[in-house]
Amino acid sequence: MPQYFAVIIAGGKGERFWPQSRERRPKHLLPIVGKKPMLAQTLDRIRPVVPAKNIFVITSAAQEKAVRQVCPKLPRSNIIAEPFGRDTAPAVALAAALIGTRDPQGVFAVLPADHVIPDAKAYQRDLRAAFAAASAEPVIVTIGIKATAPATGFGYVHMGEAWREFDGVKVSRVKQFKEKPTLEVARHYVASGEYAWNAGMFVWSVPVVQTAFEKHAPAYAAAFDPVRKALAKRKPIGAALKKVYAKLDKLSVDYALLEKASNVVVLPASFAWDDVGSWSAVQGHCAADDGGNALRGDALVEEGRGNIVFSEGGHLTAVLGLDDLIVIHTKDATLVAPKARAQDIKKLLARIGSLKNGKRWL
Repeated sequence: MPQYFAVIIAGGKGERFWPQSRERRPKHLLPIVGKKPMLAQTLDRIRPVVPAKNIFVITSAAQEKAVRQVCPKLPRSNIIAEPFGRDTAPAVALAAALIGTRDPQGVFAVLPADHVIPDAKAYQRDLRAAFAAASAEPVIVTIGIKATAPATGFGYVHMGEAWREFDGVKVSRVKQFKEKPTLEVARHYVASGEYAWNAGMFVWSVPVVQTAFEKHAPAYAAAFDPVRKALAKRKPIGAALKKVYAKLDKLSVDYALLEKASNVVVLPASFAWDDVGSWSAVQGHCAADDGGNALRGDALVEEGRGNIVFSEGGHLTAVLGLDDLIVIHTKDATLVAPKARAQDIKKLLARIGSLKNGKRWL
C-alpha cells in the first residue's frame, strides 16, 4: 500500500493584497480571511488526512523563514525553498523527487497554500476519495470546483463520461482543460453544466508523474536527477537545486502535463471554495456593518456603503461619505482604491518599484 503525501505550493510575489502582503509576506502568510495565516489553515485541513511527517511545503528563499514560523510542526527537511521562481512544473518535479526517495510508489496531492475552504470535513472526504482514485489506477486526479458563476479569471475543466466511484464520490474522465475564457464563453460553460473550475488541486502517484514528465516535458524529467542523487546519499540539496533551476524555463504544470495528458480524471468537489484573488473578494468572507462595510482593526465608515477598510497598528482609519472603496493602512504604506480597480494593484506596484528606494515598500 503506497503512502499518502501532500505538497503545498507556497510561493507568490505578494502583489494582490498589497500593502498588507509583500514579497516576503504574501497572502498565504497572512490572515486575509480568518484568524490564522492562510497556510496554517491549509495545514489544519490536510493533517487529518496526511500525517505531518508526509506534508511538504515548497516556497521561495525570500519566504522560507516566515514559512518555517507558520509550520512549526513539520519536519525541518519538509520545507524546501526554491532558489528561483520557475512556476509550478519544476515544483511538481521537485516534489516527485522528494517523495520518490521516501516511497517510490507514493501518492501525493499538490495543493495551493492560500484558498478559502470553510467546510474542512467535506474537503477531507473529497481528498481521501482523490487519493483512493489515484491509488486505484495510473491516472491524474484533479479536484474540480462547481462553476457557480461565469468567472473569467479561472481556468475550466470539461468533464466527460463517468469513470469510477470512490467513497460515494463519482469521478469522471476529463475531456479537455480550458484557459481563462471570455465572459460569453464562460456563460456557455456554466449553462452547460459540463465544466468545473480548475482550482490547481491534483493527486497522482510518483510513477504517474514521472511518466507524464518523460512523455510531455522530458527536459524536466531528467533535470532533477542531481537532486535525487543528493537525496539518496542524504546530502543537502541546496547546491543541486541552484544548478537545476538555473537551467529551467518558467512552465506551469497545467501546460506541461495536464493539458496534454490523456489519463486525467476529475473529482467534483462537494465543498465551497474561493481562491480570494483580490481585495474585493475578501468582502464576502468578513462580517459587515449595517452599510455592508467590511472592517478590521481601528476602522469605521460614516455614511458609506460597501467599503473594505483594514487598519493596522492602532491607527484609526475613517471613511466619510464614500462607497465601494478599498482602504488598507499598514505601518509604512496606505492604499486607497475603488473596489472595481482591485485587479490593477500590480500596475501601481510597478510604479512604486520604479521609485528611488521604492523596493522597500514591495
